[in-house]
Amino acid sequence: MTEAQLEDFARRYTAAWCSQDAVQVASFFLPSGSLRINNGTLSVGREAIAEAARGFMTAFPDLKVLFDRLEICGERVHYHWTLIGTNTGLGGTGNRVQISGLEDWRFGADGLVAESAGHFDGAEYERQLKGAVGS
Repeated sequence: MTEAQLEDFARRYTAAWCSQDAVQVASFFLPSGSLRINNGTLSVGREAIAEAARGFMTAFPDLKVLFDRLEICGERVHYHWTLIGTNTGLGGTGNRVQISGLEDWRFGADGLVAESAGHFDGAEYERQLKGAVGS
């Protein structure tokens, strides 16, 4: 894909995350694609990826994802984002979270994500989620 096509893909992917439609997020992946968040459980296939996205959407009903920038790293693309939301889902803390991170994408030949490894500062996320002093 060209840089312009990658930018368009990233903007549409961002809109999918903001849509509260986890299936829409999963549609950006190959049917056999995978997503791993912070070295956690590997979600393989669109249904599993939708479930991972749904977890964030449920925890943060007002979830907003901002597209910060793309970085082309050889055969991989780094999609930098910022997540903003209030943890008011079932059992939520009621605390607002703002965390930045990235997804390290590898694309399939058809222009969909074959593999994504997501990374963000888990300790900072937990600190904000719990509303620790200094937040």
